[in-house]
Amino acid sequence: MCRHLAYLGPPLPLAAFLLDPPHSLVQQSFAPRDMRGGGRINADGFGVGWYVPGAAAALRYRRDRPIWTDAFLPQLAAATSAGAVLAAVRNATVGMPVLETGAAPFAEGRWLFSHNGAVAGWPDSLTGLAATLPARDLLTLDAPTDAALLWALVRHGLRHGADLAKSIVDTVRAVDEAAPGSRLNLMLTDGHTAVATTWWHSLSVRRTGDTTLISSEPLDDDPAWRAVPDRRLVVATAGTVEITPLT
Repeated sequence: MCRHLAYLGPPLPLAAFLLDPPHSLVQQSFAPRDMRGGGRINADGFGVGWYVPGAAAALRYRRDRPIWTDAFLPQLAAATSAGAVLAAVRNATVGMPVLETGAAPFAEGRWLFSHNGAVAGWPDSLTGLAATLPARDLLTLDAPTDAALLWALVRHGLRHGADLAKSIVDTVRAVDEAAPGSRLNLMLTDGHTAVATTWWHSLSVRRTGDTTLISSEPLDDDPAWRAVPDRRLVVATAGTVEITPLT
């Protein structure tokens, strides 16, 4: 499947998540510890999104190659600091294309989105849900993948006034009903709040002082990391975390 993380807190270099920790996102790309049967390596692209103070939209860097092969990333990650980050490495589901536009985070304005998992019965299982979206949204999907369609569903809710948590929860429930057995760890942020779900995949949270980090796997051995049980919704800000059942 994939690995993803979100950070909210004082500005830190992107390298503090992508490269420096002993179990950084780069390490998780080739040596993940808890894929739960969803593959063994995350080498089908990567992306990182972050926020510049005062900017109307998030910035983003994506590639369709293994994260450890990108010669520019160490320079970018060392020189760029941010107080809100969403990053991911991709393990493409068999049959889905490996494209730069297929790598998370997906973005619109200040919204950044990632999916760790797979939709069961794709694509037939979601034809009904896809039909509820405007035709233009379907014609302009980032990629012909389950994650891109999930993003379109989440974004549709956001555009119609749903908050981050509702847009994620509504999508998980609708997709689970249409495609039982799907793996639906979703992550969404606007730079101020981050929400995430556990639905058949691993997730951990670390809150220390005024920083919050949500990640598929802990980045280090800090005892502050907490594993999030399955079927949970995480709603976090810098320094606050709320975990509630997702049923």
